Amino acid sequence: MTAEPREDAKRLAFDPIDAARAQWAHNGWAEAADGMAVITSLMRAHQIVLARVEATLRPLGVTFARYEVLMLLWFSSRGTLPMKVIASRLQVHPTSVTNAVDRLEDAGLVTRSTHPDDRRAVIVALTRGGRELAERATAALNAEVFERPDLTDADLRDLFEVLSRLRSTAGDF
Repeated sequence: MTAEPREDAKRLAFDPIDAARAQWAHNGWAEAADGMAVITSLMRAHQIVLARVEATLRPLGVTFARYEVLMLLWFSSRGTLPMKVIASRLQVHPTSVTNAVDRLEDAGLVTRSTHPDDRRAVIVALTRGGRELAERATAALNAEVFERPDLTDADLRDLFEVLSRLRSTAGDF
């Protein structure tokens, strides 16, 4: 895949992040200029990708956070996981998982039950409707976002490697 501009992209006459980098250097923060530009670019890239993901999932009535819960359950051998495991694997606070599971349960996409061996633990199970929605959402995301990330194959490999190092250094794994 080649990296080409999107047809619907709104163009500025200049790169505002690159301009900010020049201002950083001009104002005496040269040692921080490249880091500021990279972090700001990463945050802008997050906005761009999140907007594409949300636009793809919105017609299906699911957010990306809820989709992630559905897919964790879909990938699990039994279609069930303890809430604590979901929070750990998604690397989010348990409250975030509780909120997502609340909405998924209200929509009939998952069920909750008490763990048979530990009454304090809650098990989340994927319903047939949840499995079907996860499959439809994955097909849509693959077609609209994951297969067309607007980067070359080499860019994808390099970016994944760089971001993996960043995540590893931060203690993700």
